[in-house]
Amino acid sequence: MPRRMCQRHGKDHPCTCAMGNLYRFVEPVVLLLLKKKGRSYGYDLSGDLREHALTDAEIERAALYRTLRQLEVNGNVASEWETDGSGPARRVYKLTPHGERHLAEWAEVLEHVSKSMARFVKEAKKAIDEPRVPKTKSA
Repeated sequence: MPRRMCQRHGKDHPCTCAMGNLYRFVEPVVLLLLKKKGRSYGYDLSGDLREHALTDAEIERAALYRTLRQLEVNGNVASEWETDGSGPARRVYKLTPHGERHLAEWAEVLEHVSKSMARFVKEAKKAIDEPRVPKTKSA
């Protein structure tokens, strides 16, 4: 699968360096929600963020709309104004084919991050459970 080239990690390492909004992991959640829903309004997406969030941090609506705008600028999401109905015009978002590939990249990256985190937790628990060995002075 083609992925972005990372200057720090090279082409063979799935990394998050060029993956967009990692803070609170808003971007992959938005991509997943749009993939599952097909089309959606920002307001509807905001109602589903908490259920699908990858962290305990609250995702403010402003962060959602900033992420949607950036995803659209990058060609991952397309939007159009919907004027049907009696209410005001609303912007409806949908995932593009490029966005589907970007979601696949996120899935690969997050799988790697998950394995790294599991390894870290295992090592940390082991270190916590082991008695501390005092350092000796060398002559």
